[in-house]
Amino acid sequence: MGLEELPSKMKAIQVVEFRKPYQINDVDVPKDLQPTDLLVKIAVASNCHTDSMVQQGVFGAPLPQTASHEGSGTVVAVGSGGEAEKRGFKVGDRVMIGLPLHPCGKCGDCTGPESQTQYCTKIDGHVGVTTNGCFAEYIKADSRSTTKLPNEVSFLSAAPLACAGRTIWRAILQAELKKGEWLCFVGSGGGLGHLGVQFAKALGLKVIGIDARDEGISLTKEYGADVVVDARKGKEETVKSVQDVTNGEGADATVCISDAPTAAGLACAVTRMHGTMVQIAQPDEVVIPFPELIFRDIRIKGSLICSEEESQAMLKCIAEHGVTAKTVPFKGLDKIEDLVELVHGGKIQGKAVIVVDEKQIEDEKKLGAKF
Repeated sequence: MGLEELPSKMKAIQVVEFRKPYQINDVDVPKDLQPTDLLVKIAVASNCHTDSMVQQGVFGAPLPQTASHEGSGTVVAVGSGGEAEKRGFKVGDRVMIGLPLHPCGKCGDCTGPESQTQYCTKIDGHVGVTTNGCFAEYIKADSRSTTKLPNEVSFLSAAPLACAGRTIWRAILQAELKKGEWLCFVGSGGGLGHLGVQFAKALGLKVIGIDARDEGISLTKEYGADVVVDARKGKEETVKSVQDVTNGEGADATVCISDAPTAAGLACAVTRMHGTMVQIAQPDEVVIPFPELIFRDIRIKGSLICSEEESQAMLKCIAEHGVTAKTVPFKGLDKIEDLVELVHGGKIQGKAVIVVDEKQIEDEKKLGAKF
């Protein structure tokens, strides 16, 4: 099917005014494809904490802005010139959408280590954050950041993996641990945390999960953490619980997923001296008591989404080990108000997603998609 055979209009969930509810609008199907671009028919789009930041105007996105930066679907067109095809993409490919759109290709990040390419500051934008996103029937994506799905990985799992999965996977890589070492997650029972627990176990690590919600603690246990700690019993008791199972030393590394004001400090406190704390939560300020940095020599890293090769490695891990994203599906773009109500209610386990195209979900079952 060529671009001219596709519909000219589509439905999209949009931010039309900051700090106001979403609207469902009729918008143009994006057909202005650059040589590296793909046009993807969305199967599933996912909600993420960052969506609320976009809606609040944190990133200053131009309005109207189609929401959601987590999506999966099927390629229906590729940009002329053959660049996307040279990267191995063709019509009919099942893909996980890439967030970066049109990096410059020339700066130090683009030409430097492969694991830094997603940091390009001269980029046109990021899907669903500063450019139109996945809560729509079609999306324009960049083949340089989009990843083909193994047959084993479903659209339902792939949508939240596009950001949540890529973010927590890279955070685990940044911890630089060896099999058998202890990795702790602060905020282990949320959309990123339950994926992180599974990834870490698949990589042979021992896992400590810390959460402060009944739902989060339940999900952490469900997905196989070796030790689960309730943060509501206070910092001192939480640190003691971690040290009790790590020979008094603390976790070898910790990933902070919670944006609670004290979460980063707690993440450092449960980490052994000279260990690493990887910060991926995005509160306005990351607050860490100075003794953690100076007296205990905790090494702090920030981490963004995956590069291309890291994304491919993540999907390979999922196909081999059966990592799954826990999702709460809503059928149809018109269910956005129901989704938002659930997410803001604070009781959700996993990720809320919208099934945009049920036919794609049915078709992939023939391929053996099971995770």
